[in-house]
This record gives sequence, C-alpha cells and structure tokens, in this order.
Amino acid sequence: MNFRRRGTEEPEINLIPFIDVLLVVLIFLMLSTTYSKYAELQVRLPLANAEAQRERPREVVVSIAADGRYAIDRQALEGRSVELLVQALLSATKGVQEPIVVISADASTPHQAVITAMDAARRAGLQQLTFATQRSASGR
Repeated sequence: MNFRRRGTEEPEINLIPFIDVLLVVLIFLMLSTTYSKYAELQVRLPLANAEAQRERPREVVVSIAADGRYAIDRQALEGRSVELLVQALLSATKGVQEPIVVISADASTPHQAVITAMDAARRAGLQQLTFATQRSASGR
C-alpha cells in the first residue's frame, strides 16, 4: 500500500492570450473613433464642451441648413443657385493645392440642396469631396 500523498498541482492561468485580445480591442477602438465638426449654420448638433477646432487649410466646408441655405467656410451665401456656389467655391479655394470639399448638411436638408452642392463642386473642378457625419445620441 502506498500511503504517500501525491502533490497537487496548482492550476496556472496563461495571461498572454488575454493580453492579445485586449490589444486587438484597443486597436479596434482607436481606429473606429470619429470626430465631429461644428459649422456656423444651425444644423442640430448636440452641445458639448470641446476644444477649439484646429485649422485645416486644405478643407473647404460647405454647410447646408435645414431650409437649404448655404455657407462656405462660415460665410453665408445670399442665393441658392449652382453658379453662385461655383463662384464661391472657386474664390474659397484660390491658391489652395488639392482642396478637399466637406459637405456638412443638416439631417433634414432637402436632397436637392446636397446634390446642388456636389454639382457646384464638380463644375468648379474640385475632385476631392467628402461628407461630415456624426453618430446619433444613443450611439447606435
């Protein structure tokens, strides 16, 4: 008979896979973070205490209000025609190499107002065009 006690081994937890998963989640969160911009027109943005917007010299922001009014780089335009937008875009991008047009439209802006801004950018010869968006308040 063997009355000797067998030594019980302590279970060991391997932390390396746990750390790998945490790093992947951290990288995913860093890459999926978005930043919002604020414009001169009222476009139903939430209030927040944020740092001042950094100047981006290559960007020309075209803001479109809910009623279809336009503003280019916080300068309100008096009309809504394509020709007026083309002239304003050309004067705003004078001397800027490869400007980026950012269309920031209210959620309830008529579709035609956004298409007019896109057409004006095309007629002005501006090829880089993007849209400003933001997440909903619920985050989904």
